[in-house]
Amino acid sequence: MITIEKVAFLRTVPLFAPIPDYVLAAVAQIVEEVELPTAETFIHEGEIEDCMYIVVEGQVRVHRQEKTIITLGPGKSVGELAVLDPEPRAAAVTTQEPTLLFRITKPLFDEVMADRPEIAQGVIRALCDRVREQGRLMTE
Repeated sequence: MITIEKVAFLRTVPLFAPIPDYVLAAVAQIVEEVELPTAETFIHEGEIEDCMYIVVEGQVRVHRQEKTIITLGPGKSVGELAVLDPEPRAAAVTTQEPTLLFRITKPLFDEVMADRPEIAQGVIRALCDRVREQGRLMTE
């Protein structure tokens, strides 16, 4: 994918939606495309990693052992906390079909955030939304 295509896609991701295109161009420069087959676990519960993923094509299942927490498709991100504060992963993530992901590592993300604080604001907003959604699910 060329940079302009990456920017166009990133604009559809809630995490990056409010960020101007010229800033997204910097993010597009640091994403690594990862293609995975069906049933490939790319985040392992309990492991300490320093990257996040964005689903470009396909579908992934977030799970603890065999219990599914959520299924995510294109435009959804997973593992955002790891680019802010790497700790053991709370769940595993496995592809449900052939999947294309964007991978962003902490060192590169830190460099871009240092120049573009709008990116950190987007990540914080997305994490707040996720915490609120978890709270709603717990009360149902």
